[in-house]
Amino acid sequence: MLRKTQGLVLSSIRYKDTSIIVKIFTRELGLKSYLVNGVRSSGKGSKIALYQPLTLLDLVVYDKENAGLQRISEARLQRAYQRIPFDFPRTSIALFMTEVISRSIYENYQNEGLFDFLSESVEVLDHSEARLSLFPLAFLIDNARFLGFSPEEAEGFILESKNQPFGQEELPLVLHTLKALLEDSFHCQAKVPTQLRRKLLDHLLDFYSEHLDNPSQFKSLAVIRQLME
Repeated sequence: MLRKTQGLVLSSIRYKDTSIIVKIFTRELGLKSYLVNGVRSSGKGSKIALYQPLTLLDLVVYDKENAGLQRISEARLQRAYQRIPFDFPRTSIALFMTEVISRSIYENYQNEGLFDFLSESVEVLDHSEARLSLFPLAFLIDNARFLGFSPEEAEGFILESKNQPFGQEELPLVLHTLKALLEDSFHCQAKVPTQLRRKLLDHLLDFYSEHLDNPSQFKSLAVIRQLME
């Protein structure tokens, strides 16, 4: 049957000569894999730009129960980003976000609250006043909340982790930063030294790996750490 939904593109892989298999986190149907034919063909009719990471789409899709690969009947761009595709730091953060999301959810996983948060996060990232140096930290903390394993208090990010990388002299500023991020999210104005921001990023990713039982390293981590200056 045909269903209307919104969707955020996470990733795509080539399939045969002109097609792709794209993973899209949809608001009403959850995470789905779609086979899209002909989008890699050359010419004005190509629609490959619709399937770039974190593109927000209005979709009409075929929803068949127990089908591995689904099909898309219609796909329209809901929001054209002004900065993410053309600004290297924002593009890198967007790719980091897709990697975090892809490793946090599974096929058919559906969570409208998470979808709305992700959609709003991308809108903030595209804004000219986004504070990029703290954006990955704010995203990881809020995303964990919607996935259900974020502590209510800042201390929980330290106490509930097997790893304790911070020295006693660092802990007060780390806890202050975590509290500020919990309260202000992407609008956090805390001043944090570069090395400590990177250390906190590594710690939060370890925290994710522990809760998601996925210890492999994030591929985009090296780039994100360089951006957090």
